Amino acid sequence: MARTLDAPPDQGLRRVPLPDLSSTDAAVRARFDARRTHVEVALRQPAAKSALSQAYGELGQFLHATTAFDGAEASYRNAHQLNADDPRWPYYLGHVFRITGPLSDAVLWFERAHQRMPDDLAATVWLGDSYLAMGRPEAADPLFERALALSAGSAAAHFGAGRTALAKRDYASAVRHLERVRALSAGATAVHYPLAMAYRGRGDLARAEAELALKGDVEPRPVDPLMQTVDALLESAEAYNVRGGVELAAGRWAAAAEQFRRGLDVRPTDPSLRHRLGTALAQMGDHAGATVAFEQVIRTHPEFGRAYFSLGVIAADHQEYGPAVDYLRAAVTHEPGYVQGRVQLGWALARSGKPGESLAHFEQALALEPTQADAAFGAGLALVRLGRYAEARDRLVSASAFYPDHPGINHALARLLAAAPDASVRDGRRAKVLVDRLLTSQGQTLDLGEATAMMLAELGQFEQAVAVQRSVIEGAARLNLPSVAARLTANLARYERREPCRVPFTADEF
Repeated sequence: MARTLDAPPDQGLRRVPLPDLSSTDAAVRARFDARRTHVEVALRQPAAKSALSQAYGELGQFLHATTAFDGAEASYRNAHQLNADDPRWPYYLGHVFRITGPLSDAVLWFERAHQRMPDDLAATVWLGDSYLAMGRPEAADPLFERALALSAGSAAAHFGAGRTALAKRDYASAVRHLERVRALSAGATAVHYPLAMAYRGRGDLARAEAELALKGDVEPRPVDPLMQTVDALLESAEAYNVRGGVELAAGRWAAAAEQFRRGLDVRPTDPSLRHRLGTALAQMGDHAGATVAFEQVIRTHPEFGRAYFSLGVIAADHQEYGPAVDYLRAAVTHEPGYVQGRVQLGWALARSGKPGESLAHFEQALALEPTQADAAFGAGLALVRLGRYAEARDRLVSASAFYPDHPGINHALARLLAAAPDASVRDGRRAKVLVDRLLTSQGQTLDLGEATAMMLAELGQFEQAVAVQRSVIEGAARLNLPSVAARLTANLARYERREPCRVPFTADEF
């Protein structure tokens, strides 16, 4: 039977349902007991309404943090009843109803909070977001305009404004705001779906498809001190893991590492916390620290496949492909459905001279996730390495149609069309179309210059091919890339002899 915290009947306050915290950390239970006791003491002094309001509010914050929403709602309502001038309690009630529903109640309480603190960015954004979720973009629009006036660099405000414009079919404004979100918050993967819809509404189907392939569910959040107070209440391993995950998604690596370290202080053997700490360290460039973290995960939890994956990625980054293959094989052995593990294993095998095995893993990744761009790219290159040029062309043509903005796929296809040993595969004019598109979208690079020279030679324009190739060799020399310059010099000799290239990729380029 659920426990409750009851007030004397003559005070007209709500009964507060209390959660069962018997399985939580002792420190969490102690904090809960202290807040409950604070309310019980304040209830014996009914004349001190402000103190009782504060006690109920603090209990509500704790219950909110533990996701005991029924108890949080009752506590916040009591706090608001006792002190209607404090904007915190309606604000927190808005957040409770934003999660539990109905949305109309979230709007009601966020409105009350917004009236009391009209210059608060978070209250403005969340009220607009609630209106938008109810299908009322006309009510949300002025709120997001206000939010942007308060903070022009708020990704959350641009996200709301962009979705509002999308709902109103103002596709140009939607694209402008949502592209701004992408620039401000690289970890906000939820922006890709509405941006895809905005591109589609504008008739840009290629970009729409590319954005759809990236869609996720991490939304940009406004700076929100009141909710940060709630989030900081629980000093449990789970809470630190969640908070660290938020920092990780936002690209704040040092802050993420600090949260994971604090979680490990509470629960030193937690494999998820230690693995995520290693991930944050790797993103910060501390590969030695990351390796120590991942290896410790494997020692204590040898079945934790993601730790093998991370060690494999680090080894591959250092061009240690043998160990990389071993680690990545272990990763997919422990987690056969891990698509990214399959893709990375495919690349490691390709780079260690095993294109047949690499192709098998790219194919398995595509079977699990048909829209995996890097798997399609890798499969195409593996087929090139195996000398199956027609299959490689067909695979890359299909991938290019699905991912028109993927530079790697289009670059590989251009080189294959320009230099494949199989005459039935070569098509210099199609290669030129691709090269011209890449030059427009990304500008000149060493790799693209090499592809340009291949294409020109295939079209019989050897003087231009020689000029481009010499320019690329000079660029490689300036960048101190002697092995690249040596490869380029071999092709230059061919063009000077008026011979086209028939090696689209050398072995070392894989």
